[in-house]
Amino acid sequence: MNHRLHLKFEQLERATERLLTSAEALGADKAKAPAPGHWSATQVVHHLLFIEGNIIQYVEKKLRANDALPKVDLFTRLRARFVRLLLRLPGMKFKAPRGVATLTDTGEVPTLPELRQTWEASRRQLERLLNEYPGRLMNRAIFPHPRSGRITIGQVMDFLLDHLLHHQQQMGRITKALRPNAQPVLKS
Repeated sequence: MNHRLHLKFEQLERATERLLTSAEALGADKAKAPAPGHWSATQVVHHLLFIEGNIIQYVEKKLRANDALPKVDLFTRLRARFVRLLLRLPGMKFKAPRGVATLTDTGEVPTLPELRQTWEASRRQLERLLNEYPGRLMNRAIFPHPRSGRITIGQVMDFLLDHLLHHQQQMGRITKALRPNAQPVLKS
């Protein structure tokens, strides 16, 4: 695996474990929404797993197709950095792309232990993908992000981490709403 991808993968692994631990710390409340129209901790985990799985499938499909992948232009790089910045801002909310929120909002969400198990399998799939990722394609556009445009595999990893950290903030708000006196789960 490329060294930079490896570092990003390790960061994603640690952040994922913190998020799952936060959700599990809610105990019986993990499937409870803090307010009408808001997601529960389990729904947040489901959403993140759904996004990551779809990205992995898309990138694998593009690699199998062996199409010529375009280079990422300066404008796309700037947009991707801007989206990264927005995802990191506390309290910033985004409307999920069409079809993404609908699946999570249906209420048909597996249990947290099932989601953890599925995510671990998905993460091993991502690790294999990154281990086999062709070095010649590192600066080529592999994924069409809905807001940034066509981004590289490194930018995909940045997005996955920033997206997860954005929802970690949401997990903190859920915890605060459901358990106002609880201490946040910190795990290094």
